[in-house]
Amino acid sequence: MSTTSTRSDSIYASLRRAILEQALKPGTKLPEDSIGETFGVSRTSARNALVRLETDGLVEMRPNRGAAVAMPEFNEAEDVFALRRCLEREVIERLCRRMSNDSIDALRSHVREEERALRASSPRSIRLAGEFHILLAELTGSAELTGFVSRIVSRASLILARFGRPHSAECGIDEHLRLIDALAAQDAAAALAIMDAHLHAVEDRANSDDTGKDTDVASILGRYLNDPDQLR
Repeated sequence: MSTTSTRSDSIYASLRRAILEQALKPGTKLPEDSIGETFGVSRTSARNALVRLETDGLVEMRPNRGAAVAMPEFNEAEDVFALRRCLEREVIERLCRRMSNDSIDALRSHVREEERALRASSPRSIRLAGEFHILLAELTGSAELTGFVSRIVSRASLILARFGRPHSAECGIDEHLRLIDALAAQDAAAALAIMDAHLHAVEDRANSDDTGKDTDVASILGRYLNDPDQLR
């Protein structure tokens, strides 16, 4: 892997974390020169990372205006969450047909990370909650399904970052644990019911409040620079 690719990967991982942990809110401008200076790289490396994030649905590249964290509209929410329920139902049905002990262990390990982040009052807990659902998709072994789930989960995260009401992450962790137990028992009916209730609860947190503010991007990204967790 070239040095340019490695640097771009690092910027991509840091920006993705900052967006999913809601340090960078929807609508925040992402100047290539400022990002490049923060990471000590060229604008080309910064731009490559931004293009990847645009593919993920996390960044918008606007002609003559530069890049910004994607800013979904409130009327998008219904479609996004409806599609998410369909995709995650497919994930659960596939996992209930074939679920290894190693897969169950991987899910339990991830939830332990969620619990540690929550106890530490770390914004990682927000990102890890969404990544639990991406891990479920990965465990199906389908790259296509994982790609769709990753993008829709990311888009839902942006909707919640812009319009979401505060909530207790403990409830989400409890639901994740109950879902794992149902998957371990290969109880498809229970697993589907838990996932459906969980996603409806997530959707219900969205309202019409827009809390965007001017943001010091360099200062925020400085917190993610050289973070050993950034390439997770």
